[in-house]
Amino acid sequence: MTVVERRLVVTEEAGLHARPATAFAQIASRASADVTVARDDGHEVPARSVLSLMTLNIRCGDAIVLRARGADAESTLDALAEIAAPA
Repeated sequence: MTVVERRLVVTEEAGLHARPATAFAQIASRASADVTVARDDGHEVPARSVLSLMTLNIRCGDAIVLRARGADAESTLDALAEIAAPA
């Protein structure tokens, strides 16, 4: 199965803290794809865990990498990117 990867800069004012992290984890949990989030330093966590996301301490302006493997990988990354970097 192919891994889909998306690099982006977080533009959400709150970063991935509290409410945005919860929404992020909920979308990842509903997906059939296995999704991870990584910082530039290589620290990678499962996107389905709010607590794991919070340990990354992702703030507005930080670069992250989203990786997904599964049938709905592309659409899941699209939805997650909308939370982290809304247009």
